[in-house]
Amino acid sequence: MKSAYELAMERLSKASPTVKLTDEQKKQLAELDARYAAKTAEREIFLKDKLAAAAAQGDAEAVAQLEKQLVSERKSLQAELEEKKNKVRPAP
Repeated sequence: MKSAYELAMERLSKASPTVKLTDEQKKQLAELDARYAAKTAEREIFLKDKLAAAAAQGDAEAVAQLEKQLVSERKSLQAELEEKKNKVRPAP
């Protein structure tokens, strides 16, 4: 007799079968992750330096704007990364 977990896993695998990635696709995805991690770190360092300078001057408005820009750029880079990953992944 199967457990509820085993039955649920069977139903899940029927509903959305697991997609196997080739070694080349795995390599491409890893390269994309590394490239976008570097881009994100670069932007964070750049903006955090500006953020520290604005905070040192006591410019609360500039600090808030730079924090918003940092969040926006992180989201933008993450969305761009996911878009490129989806092009590499095979369609289900």
